[in-house]
Amino acid sequence: MAFAFSTALGGLSVQAQTTQGAQPAAGTQATQPGTSTQAAQPAANPQGQSQLTQEDANFLENAIQGSHAEVEGSQLALEKTSSQDVKDFAQMMIKDHQMMAKEASSLAQEKGMTPPDGPSAMQVTEITALKALSGGAFDAMYVNRIGVASHEATVNMFDKASKGAQDPDVKALATKALPKLKEHLEMARALNEKQEK
Repeated sequence: MAFAFSTALGGLSVQAQTTQGAQPAAGTQATQPGTSTQAAQPAANPQGQSQLTQEDANFLENAIQGSHAEVEGSQLALEKTSSQDVKDFAQMMIKDHQMMAKEASSLAQEKGMTPPDGPSAMQVTEITALKALSGGAFDAMYVNRIGVASHEATVNMFDKASKGAQDPDVKALATKALPKLKEHLEMARALNEKQEK
């Protein structure tokens, strides 16, 4: 869900956002050039009350943006890397995070939110920086930032939501995704160690 790349690229801002409360951190989602970065807004039900707490809405927004960032960063990895290990990891990130973004976006719409359609501005900046790299420098930044750092932040965010989300559907989404995100983190750590040797 916001998952891997939001963790890697926007992971630090995702952590800041989830610990600061109601206001999302700037740049928790990156957008592709030409697309708008749109913050998800909790919608009002017919009685004019929000269907989600601000914290639950922030979680969904960050999860969706993070997944978009993971997908964009991983698509870039498929274009730029010559490492089969990095390609295999990137393909898994694309497949899993497209599914996570789809599920989280559907839930957001069901709860009256307009889901973001791309990564945060900060994540876009980091993806742009990644585009400028090549060879081993690209692989190292991709694995470290999108693989390890973003997934550390994402696992923390999903763990918190799996225990503390007020909406039962949001809690269930976080709980369902958490094992896969932990698997991504362990794979990224192993890949990072392999590259450092």
